[in-house]
Amino acid sequence: MNTSERIPKAMAEKFAAITTLTDAFCEQHLNEEYRQLIHRVVGALARKRPSPLSSGKESVWAAAAVHVVGRVNFLDDPSQDPHCKPKVIYAFFGIAESTGQNKSKAIRDALKMGQFSHEWILPSRLADNPMVWMLQVNGLTMDIRAAPLELQRLAYEKGLIPYIPGEQAQTPD
Repeated sequence: MNTSERIPKAMAEKFAAITTLTDAFCEQHLNEEYRQLIHRVVGALARKRPSPLSSGKESVWAAAAVHVVGRVNFLDDPSQDPHCKPKVIYAFFGIAESTGQNKSKAIRDALKMGQFSHEWILPSRLADNPMVWMLQVNGLTMDIRAAPLELQRLAYEKGLIPYIPGEQAQTPD
């Protein structure tokens, strides 16, 4: 089932309008992995009750969705591929940077997004993002990948990590 199939009918048109804009940006500046993650963000906002998407311009929501996914994934870092500065995002959508920043913050707050939020990190970057794997165990911060398998499983069951790294390493290629 894709993201748009779970969107309430009342928000389907808004979702489609916003993702059409973000798709054009992704085609020009990003990639398919970003496009899918941006769709997830817009879908999550469309499913909220009441949906914040019900008010405001599609171009503002589109720019903010791209920015927030980019922010979580360090899109403005030139060492990343792809990379893109926020000014390019806002110029593409024809909105003021301050407007985009404010709406981006609203999305981060609504979806509790940050660099530690593994559900919003590009799948191809999960394994290499140390922030995903840093957890407090008995008051000490540690990289859960170095912990015994039992602790990794417990962290996964609690939703603290996206998968069990010890089991991934044991999978034959």
